[in-house]
Amino acid sequence: MATRTLCSRANRIQTQLQTALQATVLEVEDVSYQHAGHAAVRAMEGGVANETHFNVKIVSPKFEGLNLVRRHRMVYELLSGELQSGLHALSITAKTPAEAANCAT
Repeated sequence: MATRTLCSRANRIQTQLQTALQATVLEVEDVSYQHAGHAAVRAMEGGVANETHFNVKIVSPKFEGLNLVRRHRMVYELLSGELQSGLHALSITAKTPAEAANCAT
């Protein structure tokens, strides 16, 4: 019988985005603690914000030729399973490598 290793939502997000987008930069930050007093969190079991809110910064060549809305839709589609299973909010910064290089100078 195979055993399934449980991993955190942050790790799953990281893996899903890296695999699909071949990101050159990928930062996933759990900011759930900032939302501990919100009504949606209070309604959760125990009222604890546990991996519900994330900031994601992605630099990917797969974003070339896509406007910001299409980039965000791509990320939301990739994470649809997480959004259906408790991920409540996602703040996305999505850039192409050229855009990221221009910001660094």
